[in-house]
Amino acid sequence: MNITVLALEGVFDTGLAIVLDALSTANELAAMHGWSNPPFTVSVASTRRRVKSSQRLSVPVLPLAECPQPDLVIVPALGYKMPEALQEALARADVVEACEALRAWAAAGVRIAAACIGTFVLAESGLLDQHDATTTWWLAPLFRQRYPAVRLDTSHMIVNAGPFVTAGAALSHIDMTLWLIRQSSPELAALVARYLVVDSRPSQSVYIISDHLAHSDPLVERFDRWARQHMTEGFNLELAASALATSKRTLARRIHEVLGKTPVTYVQDLRIEQAVHLLKTSSNSVDRIANLVGYADGVTLRTLLRRRLGKGIREIRSA
Repeated sequence: MNITVLALEGVFDTGLAIVLDALSTANELAAMHGWSNPPFTVSVASTRRRVKSSQRLSVPVLPLAECPQPDLVIVPALGYKMPEALQEALARADVVEACEALRAWAAAGVRIAAACIGTFVLAESGLLDQHDATTTWWLAPLFRQRYPAVRLDTSHMIVNAGPFVTAGAALSHIDMTLWLIRQSSPELAALVARYLVVDSRPSQSVYIISDHLAHSDPLVERFDRWARQHMTEGFNLELAASALATSKRTLARRIHEVLGKTPVTYVQDLRIEQAVHLLKTSSNSVDRIANLVGYADGVTLRTLLRRRLGKGIREIRSA
């Protein structure tokens, strides 16, 4: 399989290295075991002849025109973690040219995968419009604002949307690469994961810091503060809107625009976040913790924890 890794100026060092290391490890392990899997032939390409990484290391790249026709293109992250710097980077000429190349590859039937902030480059091309996707969780509000036609769900670590695969934050590069290897050989992907000591992480929900996201909008930040202060009470949207001097419609719309969820869902997320914290840091029973975060009994809390986080109470206790 011919794979082109698209490395743009300021590429995230760890993301690029993880992708290359995982693919080369797959080739080495397949050869060592005498498996007949076709090797992954990897080219690191760019729209420029010289590229420096986010940490100012020189990245050897090929011009796009000199790369073999790929079966798969991977877009690792750019090393811009905050909205202002990222938006400036997305306006660069090399990124515009990269978007043109991505559209040409997609038109030729090439599959495209992007991780973390690389998903912004893919979305910038317009290819993700009307498709499901994920991205780095802390930039989700910017992603929703900039690409409203993309169906974003940051709870997932990997989203497969036909010809496009997207992955969540930072170290999701390894999850994405293992997923791609798995499409060729599940056995090889499992072996690579064991050699690299990588656990399965189907969701990034457990890593999301709700407080960080809420601070990206003044009204949502005030709602977050109000919801935390009234966590033990039954949630009432009309009461919340009144306390914040706004309408129910405005509050619900703003929360959905910033966080991609309803007020009720967000309050539920806050309760689960606090419950997980208490399970890890206190000796309280699950029933007692359920009462402390606004649930009538531990059964409801256990059900929500398993549904949202994919973990049992015992695993969370021992984390």
